[in-house]
Amino acid sequence: MEKITTAMADMLEDELMALTDKYLAEGKDPKALLDAYQAGMTEVGKRFEAGEYFVSELILAGEMMNAGSEKIKPFLKGTLEAGPSKGRVLIATVEGDIHDIGKNIAGTMMELAGYEVKNLGEDVKITTIVEEVKNFNPILLGLSGLLTLAYDPMKAVVDQLKEAGLRDKVKVLLGGSQIDEHILKYVGADVFANDAMTNVTYLNSLK
Repeated sequence: MEKITTAMADMLEDELMALTDKYLAEGKDPKALLDAYQAGMTEVGKRFEAGEYFVSELILAGEMMNAGSEKIKPFLKGTLEAGPSKGRVLIATVEGDIHDIGKNIAGTMMELAGYEVKNLGEDVKITTIVEEVKNFNPILLGLSGLLTLAYDPMKAVVDQLKEAGLRDKVKVLLGGSQIDEHILKYVGADVFANDAMTNVTYLNSLK
C-alpha cells in the first residue's frame, strides 16, 4: 500500500491507476486501498502548504483520487454493515478550502452503510451550511477541510448553529487528516475523523 501512497503523493497517475487495478484484481482490501489514497492526499496537502505544490497540483490530485475511488467503489459494496440508527447526513468542505476528495469518499461509505447523505461540495459559505442544517434536519453535520485555513470557518459554522438554536439538534464531525483534539476543542465540534471508516463507526453509535 505504500506504493499507492507514494504514487498519489508524487502525482504518478499512470502508475497509480495500474497499481490500483492490480491490487483490486488480487483481492486486496478496498478500504485499505482508500486509506493509502488518503495518506497520499495528506502528503499532497502538506506539500501544498509548504509551497512545493500549487492549486494545479491539488486539482490533479483530486482528479487522480476521483478516478481511483471510482475503481474502488464497486468493491466496497457489501463490506460495510449498516448501523441501528439510520438518518440524514449533511457534509461540506468549508469556505476557503477546495479539497473535497476525502469528504466524497466518506460520503460514499456512509451511503453504503445505509445513510442518506447530502453533499454540498467544496468552498461552501458558512451561512449556506447553517441554512441547510435547518432545512435538511440531519443527525450529523460533517465539516471537511484539508488546509489549516479551514479551522476558523469550521468554528464559525458551530458558532452560527448556536446562534440559530440548532447546535443541540445535530452532531458536528470534523473531517481531515490534520484534525486533532486541539482543533476539535477550538471549533467546538463533537468528534473528529482522520479516515472515512471513523465516520461510519460514529454514525452507527448514535441512537
